[in-house]
Amino acid sequence: MKATAVLIEEHQVIERVLYALEKASNRLQRGEDVYLRFFIGTSVFIRDFADNCHYKKEEKVLIPALIEHGVPKDSDPLAALLAEHEEGQRLTQRLRHVTERLQAKDTRARELVIQCCEEYIALLRKHMSKEEKILFPIADQLIPAEEQEQIIEVFNRFQPVERGEEFHEKYYGFANRLVQECVR
Repeated sequence: MKATAVLIEEHQVIERVLYALEKASNRLQRGEDVYLRFFIGTSVFIRDFADNCHYKKEEKVLIPALIEHGVPKDSDPLAALLAEHEEGQRLTQRLRHVTERLQAKDTRARELVIQCCEEYIALLRKHMSKEEKILFPIADQLIPAEEQEQIIEVFNRFQPVERGEEFHEKYYGFANRLVQECVR
């Protein structure tokens, strides 16, 4: 198995949450009731799974391996993708903040939640597409098979066992609950 296959599988889970976020944002935009804790839950999922697990695998393991194999850190695609990670984290914090304002009955925050969701969804979809079409093929080509296996072993260190549940099972289940919440 290639290390990039692990990351692509995680992209699929993140995409499910983006789908749910898009549905909830569209409902909010149409003036329908949306359980606002959904947006808080989504920001928690993004922070804990995408930022603190997925991005760390890319930033602390895959990208250093690519640099070691001759891909300059300050050139595209690495520099652009790292900047997008930072922008995604900023938007996640903003989503939580504006959702809290909306929960506190700040009606102006409704449009800010919608805008933040739209920006985040667009950014992440573009970002994951670039990784899958540009970065991951480069990694697959440059990183030898035995090193790929070592990378996967290091990836596993970013997936602690929490309260008896496997990390992925916990967050895949979390993603499923977010999807169910917004599609009903």
